Amino acid sequence: MKPAEIHARWKQLQERIAAAFDSEAPDLKVVLFLIGVQELGKGPGRFSKRQKEELMHIATCRLLSEMGFYELEGLDQDGWPHWKLIKPVPSYALMEQELLLKSLAIQYFEDIYEQ
Repeated sequence: MKPAEIHARWKQLQERIAAAFDSEAPDLKVVLFLIGVQELGKGPGRFSKRQKEELMHIATCRLLSEMGFYELEGLDQDGWPHWKLIKPVPSYALMEQELLLKSLAIQYFEDIYEQ
């Protein structure tokens, strides 16, 4: 996807999530948190600050797994997914990294909505 298309589709995703949660348009961190909660598979709940950071990490690994950077190793005793780095993630500039994660998040939610 080209940057302009990513921005337009990101805006649509933000609006869809905002409508679903009756809230403001979420930023990338909130979207990563939501993906992490989805991947954890335990439904909504209260999470500590550390757990929220871990959920965003889970989401990042899940998204980057689509490009072959990570692979799911399995779940720990508490049911939290753990990912293994398969190949180094290139050093992207901050804007490139954000665009990449946004495009992968867009695809993630499109896949969910299609099911």
